[in-house]
Amino acid sequence: MIRYLIVDDEHIAHDIIKGYCDMLPNLEFKANCYDAIEAIDYLSKHEVDLIFLDLNMPKLKGFEFLKTLSSPPKVIVTTAYREYAIESYELNVVDYLLKPFSFERFLSALNKVTPSNTSPTKKESIESSRPEEKYIFLKQNNSHIQVDLDSILLIEASGNYTKVFTTKDIITIREKLSDTIQLISQNDFIQVHKSFAVAKKQISRIEGNRIHISDHIVPIGKLYKANINQLFK
Repeated sequence: MIRYLIVDDEHIAHDIIKGYCDMLPNLEFKANCYDAIEAIDYLSKHEVDLIFLDLNMPKLKGFEFLKTLSSPPKVIVTTAYREYAIESYELNVVDYLLKPFSFERFLSALNKVTPSNTSPTKKESIESSRPEEKYIFLKQNNSHIQVDLDSILLIEASGNYTKVFTTKDIITIREKLSDTIQLISQNDFIQVHKSFAVAKKQISRIEGNRIHISDHIVPIGKLYKANINQLFK
């Protein structure tokens, strides 16, 4: 579960962000803070995994607040000011959302924050908590489909689209193959052909220039044999 805090001086921004979050699983609302001082006080007593942070606030600006935190959680900036984007990435924020942002853009930012890469919690909390499933939302036509990352077998380029093959079905999204690999986790997938990438742990066997995954057979391109050889080291 991703525990989140909203830090913004506008009430309507809180309503929009929380409304979006309420539509999604794996998100746990913790508090509303309407300025940075209030957020500092809250964080001195509680832990969160993610902050939705406005920049232009009274008393203490968003980035000034962020610099006061010795071990900040993940941060998604939500602001109406485009000019601070470069500075935000120097502070390692997860994403930079320009108001007003759509639900689709919001989802894109949240897909970069999974339970596996949120901020560390106390040792006793880690030991006592149950491991969380990793998931992502993929957009197919007008639907956002929740997909367990562990269920993905392979992905295939198809023109301007990419087909995502899971243990249950096939989801077609409007993304390039390379962008989809980055989106679903580059370390867990390997490109084996100009049109295919596969989940490493789903490979059942490699035979000649073919990879067997469940009921699928994926070709290995000549230019990608080096990637396959890395699996044997």
